[in-house]
Amino acid sequence: MKIEDHIIFEDETILVINKPNGLMVEPDRNNHVNLLDIAKKYVFNNFNSTYIQHLHRLDRPTSGLILFTKKREYLHELSNQFAERKVKKFYTAISENFPLQSKDTLMHWHRKEKKKAKIYDTEFEYTEQAILTYSTEKVNNKCLWQINLQTGKYHQIRAQLQYINCSIIGDVDYGSKINFENSFIALHAKELSFAHPLSKQLITIQAPTPSQFNNLLI
Repeated sequence: MKIEDHIIFEDETILVINKPNGLMVEPDRNNHVNLLDIAKKYVFNNFNSTYIQHLHRLDRPTSGLILFTKKREYLHELSNQFAERKVKKFYTAISENFPLQSKDTLMHWHRKEKKKAKIYDTEFEYTEQAILTYSTEKVNNKCLWQINLQTGKYHQIRAQLQYINCSIIGDVDYGSKINFENSFIALHAKELSFAHPLSKQLITIQAPTPSQFNNLLI
């Protein structure tokens, strides 16, 4: 992967990359290729720096925007924006099935169980609230989703859409009956809005959807 082809925004403090599907964000025990190691090589080779850190994650089969800070002194401030839900995160997805309402807010209770997320209607021990709002439209007999993720829980969008019988195309772990391209599901993190750590001004960054995603709608 040539990281320069995936950089959406960069200045002296932050780096935003449009992560391709199939790539992990951070290292794992099996030493898979991952975006953090690629970003570290980039800043070392281009700026002779040894520091860069991601602020959030995306699942391996999900594509889209990942925000990094290139300055250690801004890590705490940016992390707090995520923790306090000040960062606005927008996704697009495709499913075969359609929800009962074309636009709505989904409010469920979420719990991570082993390597899967489980969704429930009522609160009980170890569950946390999961909230997203969405709108949908029909495109060539498929359902195109625009999602505002308000709580960033483990596999949240994937699990909540499965719970309402609208599994994301390709997401066989969460109910999809369609095998899509290897390491790919039709879920893309398309937009981030946050306060720039240096200027304090609101910045909104968007990423184009991958061609495989768009081909589903043809």
